Amino acid sequence: MRRREKGPARRGKAAGWGLILLLVLLIGCAPPRSSRITIGAKNFTEQVVLGELLAQEIEAVFAQEGQAGYRVERRFYLAGSYICQQALVSGRIDGYVEYSGTALTAILKQPLPPVGQRDAAAVATTIARIYRERYKVEVGPGLGFEDTFAMVVRGDDAKRLGVKTISDVARLQGADPTSQNRDMGDPGIERLGVGYEFEERPDGLKGLESTYGLKFDGAPRVMDLGLLYRALSAKQVDMVAGNSTDGPIRALGFVIMADDKHYFPPYEAVPLLRQDSVAKHPEIQTAITRLAGQVGADEVQTMNDAVDGQHRDVGDVVREFRRQKGL
Repeated sequence: MRRREKGPARRGKAAGWGLILLLVLLIGCAPPRSSRITIGAKNFTEQVVLGELLAQEIEAVFAQEGQAGYRVERRFYLAGSYICQQALVSGRIDGYVEYSGTALTAILKQPLPPVGQRDAAAVATTIARIYRERYKVEVGPGLGFEDTFAMVVRGDDAKRLGVKTISDVARLQGADPTSQNRDMGDPGIERLGVGYEFEERPDGLKGLESTYGLKFDGAPRVMDLGLLYRALSAKQVDMVAGNSTDGPIRALGFVIMADDKHYFPPYEAVPLLRQDSVAKHPEIQTAITRLAGQVGADEVQTMNDAVDGQHRDVGDVVREFRRQKGL
């Protein structure tokens, strides 16, 4: 069984890296951004929602200054963090929303503080300094929520097995099948599904398994982020490494296992902005200041579900949110 799983996992990872390389080449050959402000986003729903939120708010600032026809360019679906970073530092985009823990580890390649000492304020200070010194990029104020990695299981499994934390899952995996949480032949949480980045990044799978002593059955199934919850719902896997604000979690009755050992660093959603772009277009700073602290975790999850689950237009969803907030 394990040998059968490893082949597809390796092929999936190879295909993922091949796609990233192709996108890097495409961005490198893409025409420079126009004189208009250009906002980027990664290739999953929440990123597109947040990119649209930044773009709409900047356009609203221009409108209030008498330029109602000003249009921000959108360059969304730029794949992972590395692609967005390359687009930002090369001047292909003026800004995008990143997550502080991802910036610290995956982009800036900084060592993780010890487990349990991963302070949000310290991470924010570190990334702000390095982005400014190394890339002439400003880290804007947080939008108001954190989107951490989340280990997600089916709701009926969580209830049946009595698990609420990642430590509970680890104990269950090491338990005798005749224990109170396991009947003979009763399946547990044994098969894992992850995205391409999570398998490799320093704050990802290897450290998580080591911290908690997790032992899954065979290699994880590696797939695009958009397929993880589909695989979980279809019982192809028993747990997935998703994001805490993903819409399907609530919509499909899934449950997040609490990170009771505080393995994951903070992942505050923060705008990254080129200094020269803010100097040229002060409207960007005005928009970012207005958005600071305005987006709660429940609110972004609701927007994610509206786009993913209800198939609504992302522009309409963001406009509705901004009206509700009085923006």
